[in-house]
Amino acid sequence: MRDEIEITDDLSSDLLAWYDDHAREMPWRVGPDARKSGQRPNPYHVWLSEVMLQQTTVAAVRDYFIKFIHLWPRIEDLAAAEDADVMAAWAGLGYYARARNLLKCARVVTDQHAGIFPTTEEALLTLPGIGPYTAAAIAAIAFDRRAVVMDGNVERVMARLFAVETPLPHAKPELKSHAAALTPAPRAGDYAQAVMDLGATICTSRSPACGICPIMALCAARKVGIAAELPRKDPKQPKPTRIGHIYLAFQPNGAVLVEQRPEAGLLGGMLGFITSPWVAVDDPATPITKAPAPPLKGDWRDTCQEVRHTFTHFHLRLRVHLCYASENATPQQGYFLPRARFRVADMPTVMRKAFDLCRIDKELAS
Repeated sequence: MRDEIEITDDLSSDLLAWYDDHAREMPWRVGPDARKSGQRPNPYHVWLSEVMLQQTTVAAVRDYFIKFIHLWPRIEDLAAAEDADVMAAWAGLGYYARARNLLKCARVVTDQHAGIFPTTEEALLTLPGIGPYTAAAIAAIAFDRRAVVMDGNVERVMARLFAVETPLPHAKPELKSHAAALTPAPRAGDYAQAVMDLGATICTSRSPACGICPIMALCAARKVGIAAELPRKDPKQPKPTRIGHIYLAFQPNGAVLVEQRPEAGLLGGMLGFITSPWVAVDDPATPITKAPAPPLKGDWRDTCQEVRHTFTHFHLRLRVHLCYASENATPQQGYFLPRARFRVADMPTVMRKAFDLCRIDKELAS
């Protein structure tokens, strides 16, 4: 037991010393130098960044975070925002349920907690859209609580450090147990970020740079030559495919046929073009036929092109149909959005792909 405590202390000290010199600069992060001068992390910034970073890269999130903070500097500002404006600002970041939960959480924190985030994991878990990882990250980073923050980077570091060969996801409890044993009470937030930075920059999934790792002397996987092989993972099941049709209609005045998608379900609450139901098929190459009736009467043209997009759990193929409707056309579904209010950038990626395929006048997208 004595040796384990010494190793834990050495490891956390070495990692924190490395982090002090090599911490990544991020717009939501208070770096080691700023922390030493007394600056504290903004819980709103920590929460917003952690929600955005779920299954999304740091590079993809940076500009979105800066945009959100510019539009809504405080959580009270976000809570008061129009749903459509927030969903539009989120467009392109994916996993749109996060944006819906973002608004719900902002309103709960504002209305029920006077705009102040709870400081414990247990209390944070009661907020909409906050799960175990996000609660631990906020508690540690924003409030310096001793919380065990587990993301893919941390799992990889733990798997290699302790040579855990059990494949993921079965290894998760063991990896969390190791991470908990190593997490120090002092500077818990910096330590959590140090492990994540280590996994993102040195202990990478491919070709880990073991030679410059600050804790390489303690790494069990490196000692037996299997670091690059870990963590092992169960074979992935092939993603199913769904198919359907998507309808783009434009009036002479530039108005665009759109709909607000239902709150529940994929792309919930987002502005989009009208689609048929998405039908699961056994064969990914199944031809898309039998188009249902379009959402308005007009001279519809099958473009003979498909939008292809991959979501977390399935692939999607949509056949694109195009119509230049008359100014008095009345849709059976959706509504015509005036050209001045239409921005394709406010739509999810799959909708943008359909727009691009139609080769509409580029001015419409401005």
